[in-house]
Amino acid sequence: MRPLSQRLLALCFSLCLPIALAEPALEAQLDNAPLALRWQALDDQRFAAELQLTPGRLRLGKPSGSGESLKPFQRQVLQPDSRYDFAVPKAGRYRLLVQTGAEAHLRLLPMPAQAKPAETACRSWNGEALEVNVSGVFADGQQLRDAYSGQSAQVANGRVSLTPAADSGGLLLLEAASATANAAHNWRNATVYFALTDRFANGDPSNDRSYGRTPDGEQEIGTFHGGDLKGLTGKLDYLAKLGISALWISAPYEQIHGWVGGGDQGDFRHYAYHGYYALDYTQLDANMGSEDDLRELIRQAHTRGIRVLFDVVLNHPGYSTLADMQRFQFGAPRDGMAQYLPAQWTQWQPESFENLHAYHNLLDYQHPSWANWWGKDWVRAGIHDYPTPPSVLVDPHQGSLAFLPDFRTESHAPVALPAFLKHKQPTRAVERDGHRVRDYLNEWLTFWVREFGVDGFRADTVKHVEPAAWAELRAAADKARADWARVNPNDPFAGEPFWMVGEVFGHGPEVSDYQRKGFDALINFAFQQETAAKASDCLRQAEGSYRHYAELLAQNPGHNFMSYASSHDTALFFAEQKNDLARQQGLASALLLSPGAVQIYYGDESARPLGPSGSDPYQGTRSDMNWADHDAPPIASLLSHWQRLGQFRARHPAVGAGSHRQLSETPYAFVRELGEDKVVIVQGP
Repeated sequence: MRPLSQRLLALCFSLCLPIALAEPALEAQLDNAPLALRWQALDDQRFAAELQLTPGRLRLGKPSGSGESLKPFQRQVLQPDSRYDFAVPKAGRYRLLVQTGAEAHLRLLPMPAQAKPAETACRSWNGEALEVNVSGVFADGQQLRDAYSGQSAQVANGRVSLTPAADSGGLLLLEAASATANAAHNWRNATVYFALTDRFANGDPSNDRSYGRTPDGEQEIGTFHGGDLKGLTGKLDYLAKLGISALWISAPYEQIHGWVGGGDQGDFRHYAYHGYYALDYTQLDANMGSEDDLRELIRQAHTRGIRVLFDVVLNHPGYSTLADMQRFQFGAPRDGMAQYLPAQWTQWQPESFENLHAYHNLLDYQHPSWANWWGKDWVRAGIHDYPTPPSVLVDPHQGSLAFLPDFRTESHAPVALPAFLKHKQPTRAVERDGHRVRDYLNEWLTFWVREFGVDGFRADTVKHVEPAAWAELRAAADKARADWARVNPNDPFAGEPFWMVGEVFGHGPEVSDYQRKGFDALINFAFQQETAAKASDCLRQAEGSYRHYAELLAQNPGHNFMSYASSHDTALFFAEQKNDLARQQGLASALLLSPGAVQIYYGDESARPLGPSGSDPYQGTRSDMNWADHDAPPIASLLSHWQRLGQFRARHPAVGAGSHRQLSETPYAFVRELGEDKVVIVQGP
């Protein structure tokens, strides 16, 4: 990487949010009449302003010049000195959401016409029975069951009355008493569990210190903690009890062996425990386990009805590290600086007046031996003879994220195999005549599909790679999936197509061109930002989102999105809500009853607390799974709540994939229907 001053060298995780900036400098006009923007800071980079608008044209940005005509809900990258025109179709209250920084964007969202203030919309349930009109959904005389408590009641005069379980938060999950668990899988109803493998479960302690990686003996913020593929396999029954239909695991292929300085202050050693700093896409990282471990994980998952998704990265490989430079002989110390490096370079320690970024001062980034790394035809890195990446604001496809080397996926020129991979052992990387950068990456990533039966990809940093490259990866994955299915016809999922979900940072649930470039779904950031907190207080506050989500699915065949409330590069919901267990229970209802696919981040179901972060606040979202808390109150009852909701969702495709209709306001009740599958959800009072 390019040597930069300590102050600027923020060698952080590739998905970390950038340094905080000031509130948006936007001017607003409605049909040439100035509008005041009163910003509310949602955090140090996200801002919201509420506007009362009449039909017309809302102009944001420069007062002169022409702007593209945009529609509400349409997400737009925010560029300096640009103008944006929104066609306002009807009068009402709108919310302008702006993210500043390197991922700057804006969106205009209509606010639900019937929205009520949070302080009056939620009322406490006091243990009373709830009666709801279910006529038009269930017939008189039909026996219904509350899937939460197990109680039953018969529909009479179009109505049913039941008392929710005391620990349910006033919730009834009404289904036909004859409902079974044999529903066909529907990705719109998927419950995806994201496990950061290294922090989840340690099934084989013998691989904890692969490649000479060591703990730091301090807070272990960025070190490997020991989680592996065997650990995941041992927890599959646990996931099945949660109703999980797909397990998304952090990229298990080989990562950089050493560390880089972590956080703005270089106050911890940051290894690639998260899987986003690839070294060799063709090998499993030794910390993750063996290929037999991977085969067993996928086999065991499939027998339980759980699909396995790999996290994949086309945008960048990992940083250079002292350990890899020494082992693979690329890069070199500056003249006279070798004396400051120990025999094993990775054991270098900063002086008392330095931090862990200071090792860059010892290195010669203009040394010709950098040709032995990825090489100038493969990546932009701004070092000796390598192209310098532009600002990601100027060119989101060819810019560098967090100073990471940027793959030249846009290039159509054939490239030779990188020098270090020609000599590395073991590797499956083989030089191919005529292969472009993206051809090698596609071959390497789809190998795991063809040989092991990986069911899908979660694609990282999607908007920073050309859409055509994603389309080619998807086509290659589909072919690899078909090849695997022919060899494994008896696997329970041999007849299922490949599935790919993308991370387009800040994207909401709306239809996107990305879904015509190989993606079955995109991650829905809007749920975390706009719905999760208020809906955790009571479900009636999710009505606007639920209705909107279901309408998007109904109006757009093939469309899907994946909502979440916690993640490794934004926030832990539990920590954001000040460790409020009642809200964590409410989150289960809000998330698992949401239309479209949903994602549970490991520990959402057990109130996993924030871990140490150092000078990088996002590191704390990746704390170790809190297994020791699971069997004791109050976590045991919280976990049981998540399990009951997860099993209900898994049994009824209508929850995620069906139509949505509100039945009553008091008690709040709605129906989801998909063909013959019908459920009614009620929350009192």
